[in-house]
Amino acid sequence: MSTTAVVFALVGAFMVGFSAASVFLKAKWVVEPLAEYGVPRTWWVWLGAAKAAGAVGLVVGVFVPAVGVAAAIGIAAYFAGAVFTVVRAGAYAHMAFPVIYAAPAVVALTLGFGG
Repeated sequence: MSTTAVVFALVGAFMVGFSAASVFLKAKWVVEPLAEYGVPRTWWVWLGAAKAAGAVGLVVGVFVPAVGVAAAIGIAAYFAGAVFTVVRAGAYAHMAFPVIYAAPAVVALTLGFGG
């Protein structure tokens, strides 16, 4: 795995982990938009858990490439769903945020875990 891929994987893990912690801690800048988008509160813990698992998977993927590939695909799918949710809610000004959080994982996947 190239140094660049490792850096992107670890940056992505940090960013997605921060996003997960923000959900768990019910940070205002995260939970208010979720409520506005119509995401049920009962989903919030599960969404945070999915992000946390993705972050851990990216770190593990530095050592076990198949786990990193799975984590990066999962993170990309998660944030694609987030983009869909933002568009469905008509909050187009917020569309950049899920893309920014997904980008490092997608770059690490593109550069190749274990490549």
